[in-house]
Amino acid sequence: MRLHLFAVGAIALLAQVVLLRECEVAFFGSELVLVLGLGAWLLGSAAGAAPGRGARPPGEHAVRRLFVALGVLLPLALVLARCVRILFGGVPGAYLPFGRQLLALALCLVPVSLLLGLLFQWTARRFIATGRSPASAYAIESAGGLLGGLLATLLPAAGLQNLGAALLCGIAAIAVAWRGSRAPGAAAAGGLFLALALLIAAPALDRGMTRWNHPDLRATRDTPYGRVTVTGALGQIAVFENDALAYESQGTAAEEFVQLAAIQRDTVDRVLVLGGAAQGLVAELLRRHPARVDDVELDARFLALVEPQLPEPQRQALADPRVRLAFADPRRFLDHAPVYDLILIGLPEPGSGRTNRFYTREFFAACAAHLAPGGVLALRLRSAENLWTPALSRRTASIHRALREVLPATVVLPGTTNLVFASRAPLERDPAVLGGRLRTRDPGARLVTPAYVRYLYTNDRFAEIAQRLAASPALANRDARPICYQTTMMLWLARFFPGLARLDLPDPSAAALARAPWAWAAAAMSGLAFRLARRRARSRRMLLAGAAGFAGMLLESALLLGYQTRSGVLYQDLGVLLMAFMGGLALGAWALERLVRRIGCGRCAGALTFAALAALGVLCALSLRADAGGGLAGSSALLLASGFLVAAAFAYAVLDGAPDGSAVIGPVYAADLLGGCAGSLVAGLVVIPMLGLPATAALAMALALVALLVI
Repeated sequence: MRLHLFAVGAIALLAQVVLLRECEVAFFGSELVLVLGLGAWLLGSAAGAAPGRGARPPGEHAVRRLFVALGVLLPLALVLARCVRILFGGVPGAYLPFGRQLLALALCLVPVSLLLGLLFQWTARRFIATGRSPASAYAIESAGGLLGGLLATLLPAAGLQNLGAALLCGIAAIAVAWRGSRAPGAAAAGGLFLALALLIAAPALDRGMTRWNHPDLRATRDTPYGRVTVTGALGQIAVFENDALAYESQGTAAEEFVQLAAIQRDTVDRVLVLGGAAQGLVAELLRRHPARVDDVELDARFLALVEPQLPEPQRQALADPRVRLAFADPRRFLDHAPVYDLILIGLPEPGSGRTNRFYTREFFAACAAHLAPGGVLALRLRSAENLWTPALSRRTASIHRALREVLPATVVLPGTTNLVFASRAPLERDPAVLGGRLRTRDPGARLVTPAYVRYLYTNDRFAEIAQRLAASPALANRDARPICYQTTMMLWLARFFPGLARLDLPDPSAAALARAPWAWAAAAMSGLAFRLARRRARSRRMLLAGAAGFAGMLLESALLLGYQTRSGVLYQDLGVLLMAFMGGLALGAWALERLVRRIGCGRCAGALTFAALAALGVLCALSLRADAGGGLAGSSALLLASGFLVAAAFAYAVLDGAPDGSAVIGPVYAADLLGGCAGSLVAGLVVIPMLGLPATAALAMALALVALLVI
């Protein structure tokens, strides 16, 4: 039974990573889909864990059958995610209607998570029936999650594709069901042979399923940062990241970005390109005859897949002796970089916590420190040519304000993609001068001619956008308060609900929140609900578990995003952080059970646990505010402490006066999952974007203090 509990934890975490990644690709890399998908997963797990109160523990054969069903269902859920756009009548390259997206998410995630929730309930009740405690069951399941986190990190690092990980996960579930059973040896051997055959055929199956959405497929690969797919037809190469078109080989976007930025200076000798090798930026720069071009790429696997498919001029440009290619996190590279005349930011849009860190005041300050006198920093932002909604205006203004706080001279060239240039010295705005510089270098451009430059700098949009940005009340986008992360989500939702585009978001500050009547009303109602819950033991247990899950998710979200901002998107490091949290869960449940037995006072132990959780919230808030998380070791320690206290609170909820552990384990575990679901949604959609990382940790502290009213 210990093995079953351990296997549930390991399979649950690995399956969650695998399926959420598939859903991210199915819906073009939207981070909001990930947030909603995580909520759907936790809801499904809670629905599976909640029922069964008062019933007899299920038999061993029923548990084995459930493991077999899980092993079959998991790969099928992945296949469904691959073909969901076709099954739901989607137009190639376009989003499904929002309602169909939610339905597709539910179909891909809820059946698997519901089975896992039910498996935990069944295996935990069988375990408790042998005389062990619910806290021990939770600790063993969390220890399994530790292994699942390790596998979720190591399998992609070893080059195993997502499909292979799903098959391996399903095989593991079936193997657990077979272990110790009386199944005939021939059946076991046949199952093992089939499993090995599927794993060997996984690369071919992966390419075949990818062709469902990309008939002209040339190459595809999963990397730690997403799925990269390359297609080609009629001499044109198209590169997709998480199935969203990133760029193609026959457009003029690279020419427009490079040439319009380069003519801001008389000469450009030393250039830094951040993430532009496969976009054609390097090839376009060499036409300006620089002395040196440093190109920094975040994902080595991405370039290794795409480079052989690029047109010959782009491949030759990357092999030019003037070009120095480096694979590193751009923020870390800037710590030891030389001085440049021009820095081009070719990194993805700030639509997630992963990419927002390249559009904050702190990142712009790091770039500015390596600009020569009169040097220019250039970036691109997707926009609308003729109509800026309030959400689009606020997002653009938050980045523009962060840029101007470091480099006060800015120029914004509006269009379907805004081009933004910044410098310490005044920038040239005279189209005659800029056109003359263009003619001197004579790059043989297809689009950027002196006449085109004159149009960009003299049309009415040029002055109108400058005035709009200057008048915007948006605060600067910062590491600790990623404002444009929320507005990007609003813009994504506005594609399905156009009325949202006309909404102007409130002032995202703690002071504004303190003045809001609804905030005080919500706080008063929460305190009253916690106080009333003391009257019924069952309500008290579930509310405490839900509060612990909510607070734990707030702390985990803030700490992970804070580490990501400081140290880069290092997949293995983030896997270590996840394992630290899961390890804390396993230790916390085990330690609280022994503490209660030793001091013989459940409420005293509960009060100490939630008081410690509140103190940890303060410590995390101070650490995030000071940007002093202590690197990997410090962040891991804080996550370990968070997991420890969340699990201790859960253990207290099921141990304090519970007459029958098997009767309360399911509902309390479901409450913990529902609290985590609500915490992830509130943290990702509201608190982190609007109030920032330190305030998110402070909110966890406040919730822990309110929970003391129940004890």
